[in-house]
Amino acid sequence: MKILLIGYGKMGQTIAGLAASRGHEIAGVVDHQTGTQRIEDFTPAQVDVAIEFTHPEAAFANVAACLRQGLPVVCGSTGWLHQFDEASQLVQDTNGALFYASNYSVGVNLFFHFNEYMAAKMNQFAAGYDVQMTEIHHVHKVDQPSGTALTAAHGIMENFPAKTTWRNAPAQAPHELAILSERRGEVVGTHEVRYVSSADTIELRHEAHSREGFALGALLAAEWLPGRHGVFGMKELLGL
Repeated sequence: MKILLIGYGKMGQTIAGLAASRGHEIAGVVDHQTGTQRIEDFTPAQVDVAIEFTHPEAAFANVAACLRQGLPVVCGSTGWLHQFDEASQLVQDTNGALFYASNYSVGVNLFFHFNEYMAAKMNQFAAGYDVQMTEIHHVHKVDQPSGTALTAAHGIMENFPAKTTWRNAPAQAPHELAILSERRGEVVGTHEVRYVSSADTIELRHEAHSREGFALGALLAAEWLPGRHGVFGMKELLGL
């Protein structure tokens, strides 16, 4: 498979190394620091799929350029979902393919699945509990809270209706879901959901040890996407 990498930071470099070990070819690299290649320089004859990991302010433009070029695109950038409906419309207009996940780790996506299940069961059976979240990342991460934390928060709110909105700080009202963000050193990513009552505490936690889990998930998505049309995510890939 021939892959166009858009963004060549830590994730892009990890994906490149893992792609080679899986027998794939990096057909090109588009990166703002080098500036030597553009998405418009590539066509479906040269590239099977694009993988985009850049920054919130660049993600939508990159996704749009891929779709207009006829390239299926796997996007891992977070912080741009205010434009996601526009991207989805462009997928429809171009009969293209977009795969988006706030986190590509298989483990994290199982965490999302169990998070939704726990929220529904806590709402059904466990009166007297309050819930809050904590997310911890490296000091270079731009968006706050993380896209992973927001995905988990929406999973809680959809299944635990006492929480109707989130706040990136301690909650100031019972209907608010607190998301506490911390930035420390080179922490890859830790996410915790904590239910607390006067009787006990229940925690669901995922801690990433390296970027390889994210890179593998992105490559699995890239291997799965070509030939499909529409907007997809990890639930479709994993059958959740």
